[in-house]
Amino acid sequence: MEIKNHHIVITGANRGIGRAVSQMCAEHGGNLHLVMRKEDLELKEELLKSGAASVDIYIADLSQPTEINQLLKRLEPVPVDILFNNAGQLTGGLLEEQPIDQIYSMLMVNVNALIHLTHGLLPGMLRRNRGKIINNSSVSGVMHFPCATTYSASKAAVIAFTNCLRAELGETKVTTLLLITPGVDTRMYQEIPKLYGKNMDLGFLSGMSPKKYAEIIREAILEDLEILKPQGLPAAALLMAQHLPKTFEKLTQKRFKRSRV
Repeated sequence: MEIKNHHIVITGANRGIGRAVSQMCAEHGGNLHLVMRKEDLELKEELLKSGAASVDIYIADLSQPTEINQLLKRLEPVPVDILFNNAGQLTGGLLEEQPIDQIYSMLMVNVNALIHLTHGLLPGMLRRNRGKIINNSSVSGVMHFPCATTYSASKAAVIAFTNCLRAELGETKVTTLLLITPGVDTRMYQEIPKLYGKNMDLGFLSGMSPKKYAEIIREAILEDLEILKPQGLPAAALLMAQHLPKTFEKLTQKRFKRSRV
């Protein structure tokens, strides 16, 4: 699918991967509908200068179903071509030490909001006989580390949801793109040492730039890929987790202690 002149909804658009994808879509002439928690007029001006056909900003807290309903109401007149469910929250650490309210909020944003928005925007895509739904999962949805219990559960749910949806849409002109996102150097990614570092040796962490990942996503959109997997070492680790789970578990256990000095 092309980006130019298409209407693209991007959640979590003001930072990290969402901001980089917004910039990429602007440079290729998209009509941008950006969902974020706070107004960012500087971003709007920046994207218009970069070549966006139009930029509209929608303020919504995606942990609140009533605000998602209000967002969908505002999007009713928009002929959405691409929905990029990108917004996410990170939780981590020993399960019993994770604040339960943060777990609930993360699940609302990472899973419930993604399903809610897809549920709301899919009927319009089917009526127009075109559309693409991009869901941002993670290697954590497949690679199950200690300290990632709740976050990994949310990203595994995104994988399952997208795979099932792809099967449902097989006879339509609406497609899905599942991102198995590797390490990308965003603010959320930089929070991993704070949440995991007490119990995990994180010497293996490395992340690409959001701009680079946005260009990789662009190629996946243009080529109508169904799934975008990581390359290089993350790809090898992903294969091990999928096909040699016991070996993968042994390697991760060597990096984990319930308490570290």
